[in-house]
Amino acid sequence: MSDSASSPSNKQNAINRLLEIMETLRHPQNGCEWDIAQTFETIAPYTIEEAYEVADAIDRSDMSELRDEIGDLLFQVVFHARMAEESGHFEFSDVVTSISDKMEARHPHIFGSETGVMGEIRWESLKEAERVSKGESSAMDGVAQALPALMRAQKLQKRAARTGFDWPDTSGSEAKISEEIAELKAARSENDRAEEAGDLLFATVNYIRANGIDAEEALRAANKKFELRFRGMEELAGAGFERLSLDEKEELWDKVKKSEKSGH
Repeated sequence: MSDSASSPSNKQNAINRLLEIMETLRHPQNGCEWDIAQTFETIAPYTIEEAYEVADAIDRSDMSELRDEIGDLLFQVVFHARMAEESGHFEFSDVVTSISDKMEARHPHIFGSETGVMGEIRWESLKEAERVSKGESSAMDGVAQALPALMRAQKLQKRAARTGFDWPDTSGSEAKISEEIAELKAARSENDRAEEAGDLLFATVNYIRANGIDAEEALRAANKKFELRFRGMEELAGAGFERLSLDEKEELWDKVKKSEKSGH
């Protein structure tokens, strides 16, 4: 990338171009019918989807795709900001100012007079102060409802743990899993089984968290591993995979696992 391409003026021009494109698309008379019809609620699912596509590009180490997906995610930010400006709430520059102010406030050892390093405890205490300043009183406040359930469970548990509501070691959370399995087995109605299944998942996340593991990342990795192994089974079996018995499929599974260990 040349120095001229990355100059402040060119960066500003690039942002201005995107803002103008969004303004044109939302123009009440001359804009795009689809873009005009959108609301915060209808755009929100696309915003979430684009964030996951950014994560997927990172997972695949595809820098070209990452550039494009970050652009798609940025467009979602611009879209929301444009709708907010039209309704008189705030505009894109306010979004930028808000996050800039927040980042400077959260890094007083960089932008202020404080010293030291930014550890997790210090970071969380700064965020806690922000929540208090917003009038949030519960430790559960600010954990977004729209987060994936697994990620939200882990965040809720971390918040509870900071108040002292947590087992001192992993034995408590491990025993809770056994308890929830028994309750799921004993449940009779559809509603009770669904509730106990949720409790079991929540308890499992808590046990994983107690072992210092990010449950969301662990499951993502397990999903990827399972998919790769299953594709390997299909490749070994050929067109007749579905007609194989369970024992035959398990033999293929073992072959794929062994090939992973041998590096072939």
